[in-house]
Amino acid sequence: MQQVRNYYEILGVPRNASNDDIKKAFRKLARQYHPDVNPDDKAAEEKFKDINEAYDTLSDDQKRSEYNRSLLGASRRKTTKARDQVTANGNGTSSDYRQEFDLWKFKDFSNTSTKRAKVAPAPPPPRLSRRDVEARLTLPLERAYQGGRQRIRLEDGRSLEVDMPSGMIDGQKIRLKGQGIDGGDLYLKITVALHPLFKVQDLDIFCQIPVTPSEATLGGLIEIPTIDGLVKMNVPKGIKSGQRLRLANKGYPGSEGKRGDQLVELQIVSPQQLSDEEQALYQKIREMETFNPRQQLLSYF
Repeated sequence: MQQVRNYYEILGVPRNASNDDIKKAFRKLARQYHPDVNPDDKAAEEKFKDINEAYDTLSDDQKRSEYNRSLLGASRRKTTKARDQVTANGNGTSSDYRQEFDLWKFKDFSNTSTKRAKVAPAPPPPRLSRRDVEARLTLPLERAYQGGRQRIRLEDGRSLEVDMPSGMIDGQKIRLKGQGIDGGDLYLKITVALHPLFKVQDLDIFCQIPVTPSEATLGGLIEIPTIDGLVKMNVPKGIKSGQRLRLANKGYPGSEGKRGDQLVELQIVSPQQLSDEEQALYQKIREMETFNPRQQLLSYF
């Protein structure tokens, strides 16, 4: 029987935690153990998977309700098992008594002579039945995209090394032949963890990128992160905040090898601190500029 993992302990929240508390705990731990923050740290990578697996269950009301029932059932089974062990071994003689009774049962009392006890033959061993099992595997978006060799740890304690395909998507199942129970198959259900920057929408990847007022006004090349690494993208002059640009074939791969696009939404961000020289330049630009974005509003009055 597989042991039910305590997702509440993994996220460090109580059983009655609200959805907001669970989300806050997940985001805090995800930032702490994200593979980008802990490169080549296997322990942090395993912890990151556990965190996403716990959040995937507890953030969904239906999954959380089913999980709470299974957690309660596991607790009751554990208590019952401990009580049965105390009852069976409480006087230290129950097994000896049963053995003596079995020998007495097969004696022949038809005459005064005592015959050798007849021992009943052992029953044949039960036939093993193959059974398929399912396990969940949470992966960072980059690992789901790249695929490759991946060591996984199952809830029953086994550790396997699996050759994962590239371009895995959330909810996909991977079959491992013969890795189930008694020769059955093991099905890995893939969960792609939330990414701090990218969001996959079908085959397109969406992200928001900040730009400075001068970059938005003058345009030019800026570096943009993609799932393949950094690329340079040309920002047209006079770009508006919230305007989207498209990077062709930089999205997620589909089943037929076709890739989507990356949609980049630009957000104009003003600097919070300026040097004296920058302050003087901005002041000079303000005195010289002729553009008034509120000019059209003034015509209504």
